[in-house]
Amino acid sequence: MATSDTLIDRVFDGRYRVVRKLGTGGMANVYLAEDQELGRRVAIKMLDDRHSQDDQFVERFRREAKNAAGLSHPNIVAIYDRGEAEGTYYIAMEYLEGRTLKELIVTRGPTPVPVAIDYTRQILAGLAFAHKNGIVHRDIKPHNIIVGPDGRVKVTDFGIARSGASQMTEAGSIIGTAQYLSPEQARGAPVDQRSDLYSVGIVLYEMLTGTVPFTGDTPLEIAMKHLSATPDPPSARRPEILRDLDYVILRALAKDPDDRYANAEEMDADLARVLRGAGVSEETAEAATAILSGTALAAAAPTQVVPRRPRAGPPVAPPAYSGPPTGFYEYDEPRRRPVWPWVLGILLAIAAGFAAFYVYTKIQDQLAANKPVRVENYVGLVERLAVAKIRASGFKAHIVRQPYDKPPIQVGQVFKQAPDAGSSTAKGNPVTIFVSTGKAKTTVPDVRNKSSADATAALTAAHLKYKIVEIHSTQPAGQVTAQDPQPGTKVVQGTVVRINVSKGIAPIAVPVVIGLPYQSALATLQGAGFAVAPPHYVDSSEAKGTVIGEDPKGDSLQPKGSTITLTVSKGPKTSSVPDVTSTDQATASQTLKDSGFIVVLRTQATNDPSLDGIVIDQRPTPGTQALPGTSVTIIVGHYKAPPPPPPTTAATTTTATTTPTATTDTTATTTTTPTTP
Repeated sequence: MATSDTLIDRVFDGRYRVVRKLGTGGMANVYLAEDQELGRRVAIKMLDDRHSQDDQFVERFRREAKNAAGLSHPNIVAIYDRGEAEGTYYIAMEYLEGRTLKELIVTRGPTPVPVAIDYTRQILAGLAFAHKNGIVHRDIKPHNIIVGPDGRVKVTDFGIARSGASQMTEAGSIIGTAQYLSPEQARGAPVDQRSDLYSVGIVLYEMLTGTVPFTGDTPLEIAMKHLSATPDPPSARRPEILRDLDYVILRALAKDPDDRYANAEEMDADLARVLRGAGVSEETAEAATAILSGTALAAAAPTQVVPRRPRAGPPVAPPAYSGPPTGFYEYDEPRRRPVWPWVLGILLAIAAGFAAFYVYTKIQDQLAANKPVRVENYVGLVERLAVAKIRASGFKAHIVRQPYDKPPIQVGQVFKQAPDAGSSTAKGNPVTIFVSTGKAKTTVPDVRNKSSADATAALTAAHLKYKIVEIHSTQPAGQVTAQDPQPGTKVVQGTVVRINVSKGIAPIAVPVVIGLPYQSALATLQGAGFAVAPPHYVDSSEAKGTVIGEDPKGDSLQPKGSTITLTVSKGPKTSSVPDVTSTDQATASQTLKDSGFIVVLRTQATNDPSLDGIVIDQRPTPGTQALPGTSVTIIVGHYKAPPPPPPTTAATTTTATTTPTATTDTTATTTTTPTTP
């Protein structure tokens, strides 16, 4: 099966060279691979053996590819390719050098508050884009959130996503992860984008506290808590969390979707307010207060001690009238002096005292305001807490955000202050705090189509490192064909940028065509991807039209598209047979040899002594056109003297006269003398 480790170092689907296995999920395996066509690293997600024959899982796998492929956003993992090959289904997606949010929480514990807010806002940005395109993710959890080295957050795994509102049950089962299910998912009711926001609230809760709000021994027990239990606010588990951040999370975790945020933008707006120190919206505060009502977190009024009233005694009767007092004289009482001037004087004195006290107090306050106050140490505090402490001491907070990545300072924490801790300054004076924005970042320049030297110089100037990977391509050798990360991406200084540099077209073996007819050789070379130059014709002993040479030589490795030059025979060159009759044998033989012919010698008897050793005939006849190396037969005269006449006999009775007759020996002796041209 295609998903075994035999894939390592193999080219999958004719395009992706598998490097190593990255991990295994619920229904698929993920491999790191190199795209041989585009020269970039990708993550290949392949449906495993158990599910490749299950129509339901195949449909979920196809749906993931379809849904995510239509979403191009910086906070959503990009889908490059999808298909079926080698007995399985696969998705080729963007490869991220990072870790899942779950891994970070498990290994590092609770996330710093500013970082948690930043990560959540990036998740909301990706979901907002998906929601606008009609896609509800339905399985938001830290396992599906990838955090890159530069702090970029990306949402992945749209395996159970659907377009628009949908039922959460498939074949009678609840789809999703229990700890992050919304109440409507737990009931199997229709879901919409507000269900994703509930899950985002759970993720933010876990980032801040290190735990999820609802736990249990079984998924069913956890699902029931989503339906009925009220979550503890994060500040109950981590005191430095601000109440406004509690409100944001509690509104996101409302049981009724109508009580939650209507969309991702609303939740992001509240988080932005919290981050800059402003309060949340009135709707959020009301929704969170409603959730908290009746819980232990509701602020209890302080207990007042009321003193007990003394018990009243029995009523006393007024005394009886006894007449005028003893010593009563019957004469006019002397007139009393009026008391109001005294009262007025006393009141004026009291007023003057209050005025003096007021002036004294104001003077003291002014003196106290101008009195230098000791500056506390704010280094290591998160920005929000540092600002609160500065203002509480009577200073003005001046915030400067700069890159800083030396531990233990994290993003959002103060790494320097002015004045220094322990020094004194007057109230109202500014205290400057320098807040870390993390590692210094830079923008990746576009080095595509540049020479290797120019590209590395541009990357070095941008405070980036580089890794050169030479690949075969149709572009000129030494030219950059692709880069990763892409141009314009914000990355941490010192990030390694991979650049693919062309080393020309990949060489292939030149077919051997010597001995073939020219047209056959031409078709063979063109079929192998080579260009063929006009043929070079030469005289040869080979048949006309036969290839007798090729340059470059056959079986040598040459770039595809290279030009091959063929040498083609024009056929043997003929010569005219010279006339060697009437010449002596030696002269005739040398003349024929010089003309490139082979001499065949024959003799013929003759009674003419002048023809002895003389060529009396030849074959072929003189002037005939013949190929070099053709045999030419010369017939050379060989003188043979006639026999003497017989003696004469005289008769007594008769006289006979006999006339001798010359006899020519016609026997020819043939001698063949092979010569080389």
